[in-house]
Parts: sequence; structure tokens; C-alpha cells
Amino acid sequence: VFHDEIVRFQMLEDSFAVPKRHALDKRSPKTEKRGMSSEAAKAVVRRNTEEVQGRGNFDVFEELFADDFVDHTPQPNMTPDKDGARGLYRTLRAAFPDFHADIHWQAADGELVTTYKTYHGTHEGTFLGIAATGRKIHFETVDVMRVHDGKITEHWGVANLFSLIQQLGAWPAAPTS
Repeated sequence: VFHDEIVRFQMLEDSFAVPKRHALDKRSPKTEKRGMSSEAAKAVVRRNTEEVQGRGNFDVFEELFADDFVDHTPQPNMTPDKDGARGLYRTLRAAFPDFHADIHWQAADGELVTTYKTYHGTHEGTFLGIAATGRKIHFETVDVMRVHDGKITEHWGVANLFSLIQQLGAWPAAPTS
């Protein structure tokens, strides 16, 4: 089972694609520029990282995520929609009650916000079938979120989950010479 999860992570990394305008997306670049400023879009994503992921405030989740949200790179056992994102955040908060992120930088291009961050936490609950270890963990993530009219509507992301699995002791560390 664990091997299947590693294969799934590799497939997610292989499938990461730079967001492109979908043929059904009728928003024009002019509409995108009129909607929100890049700074306002970055603030929405930052608020999700700090208040929802970092503090577990799911009222803010409901405020920030569009009902038709699409996750283009869902995590294992999660659906690619708002329910799946909520489920992932709840799973992370249950497994790592002190889960939080250090945002290193953000960049925005119209509605698209890219964030590079490092997550931290203490493994106090089951995660990906791995029982609590009490270990402190950290792993890097790059996310792209589309923010339209103040709501997060789409997500693409890559996380260094292989490093996380190693830190939890479920995969051997690389040999040292």
C-alpha cells in the first residue's frame, strides 16, 4: 500500500503542468486585470495558508474557496474539488496539530498566485497510514492558486512529500558516505 502512495506522488509530480487558459474559460485577460489586484490575490492565498492551514479556521476556508473549486493535483484519497481540499486540510491538522507554514515568497500574474513555502509540524496523528511518531517535520511546497473575485477557484501544486515520508521513518534515508 505504501509503495502505491509513493507511485501516486511520483505521478502527481509528473503531471504538474503550468496553468494555461482552458478552452472553456471565457475570462479575458482584461477581465482578469479588472477583477483584483495581484496584491489582493496574494493576500487571499496568504490568508488561506495562515488562517486555514495554520490555525484550522474552517469558517475562513468556506469564505475563501469557491463552490466550484478545482484541484488539478489532488493528494491521494482526496477528490479534486472543494470537499477534497477541506478533507486534506482536516487530515493535515489532525495528523500535525501544530501544522503551519513559512511563506518564502509569492508572485502573482493576474489571477494566478504562486507561493513557495515550507510546512512544519509535529506528527501526532496517523498520516498516509503512518501512525503518530512524535517527530518534527518540514517539507517544501510550490502552489499556484487562481483567485477570481476574491475566491480561490483552482489549484496546482507540488510538495516534497518524499522528504516528509523519510522524516516519518517510513522510507529509508539515503545512505551517507
